[in-house]
Amino acid sequence: MDKIQHKYVDARGLKLHIAEIGTGDQVVFFLHGFPEIWYSWRYQMIAVENAGYRAIAPDVRGYGLSEIPQEPEKSTFLELVHDLAAIFDSLAISKAFVIGKDFGALTAYQFAILHPEKVIGLVTCGIPYMPPGGIDQLLSLVPEGFYISRWKEPAGRAEADFGRLEVKNVVRNIYVLFSKSELPISGEDKEIMDLVDESHPLPSWFTEEDLFAYAALYEKSGFRTALQVPYRSLAESFPISNPIVKTPALLIMGGKDYVLKLPGMEEYITSGGVKEHVPDLEIKFLPEGSHFVQEQDPDEVNELIITFLKKYV
Repeated sequence: MDKIQHKYVDARGLKLHIAEIGTGDQVVFFLHGFPEIWYSWRYQMIAVENAGYRAIAPDVRGYGLSEIPQEPEKSTFLELVHDLAAIFDSLAISKAFVIGKDFGALTAYQFAILHPEKVIGLVTCGIPYMPPGGIDQLLSLVPEGFYISRWKEPAGRAEADFGRLEVKNVVRNIYVLFSKSELPISGEDKEIMDLVDESHPLPSWFTEEDLFAYAALYEKSGFRTALQVPYRSLAESFPISNPIVKTPALLIMGGKDYVLKLPGMEEYITSGGVKEHVPDLEIKFLPEGSHFVQEQDPDEVNELIITFLKKYV
């Protein structure tokens, strides 16, 4: 961890923080999800550097140490794509691998569609490619109390739910919830934070030191941007009506990831439906893995990633 360097780049008027390790022309970008920051890729960054690659993990706008936009509520997924392109340009990187987890996977796919000339290969964890409108269709099939449905509501309810707790406990509760195999769904008269008892232990692979690393930065950034992107931006339009991801790709899913409990999701992945949109896709399941598979099973994920990278170098 001490070998990882930190700096800022100017990207479209914002100072964005990046963590970086390694040198050379073979570059791997890591895009985090929620409630994460660059730190969620700590194991993978060190592993790919040891394999001879340069690893770069940004905190996306409004997260971690990156600058918060003046109007976080206007942030969109496309802005994250444009930010990533600006980071490429700022660092004089013409082409790289892009790895994303959770909503970082959605950004990675969009980036590959809009900037195919910049992407050698894609690796995503926790979420398969979803075509435009696909997430809205899924949400129409789950109860109102599903966490995404709650957090995508206009400002108010989620903020009040989070605001009852210290930031550290919000992050802790989300890690506990998202590491389970059941969909996080609350009752009509309950909130998402009520789903976790304060006595519930952290996942065995997630330490108090890890929790402190996340909480310290969410105390700085708050959750305004995080609620906007991803949750309140999921329905935004995409500039291409029927996009196809032509880049070689690897999808890594935990066999106990709650995402697989979404209606039709497991079949969409295992039946090959996702390959209609990502034809050159390899799919790997880690049977005991959760939604945080890259933190829970770093050795297995690292091996899969490095094997994939070596195919295209």
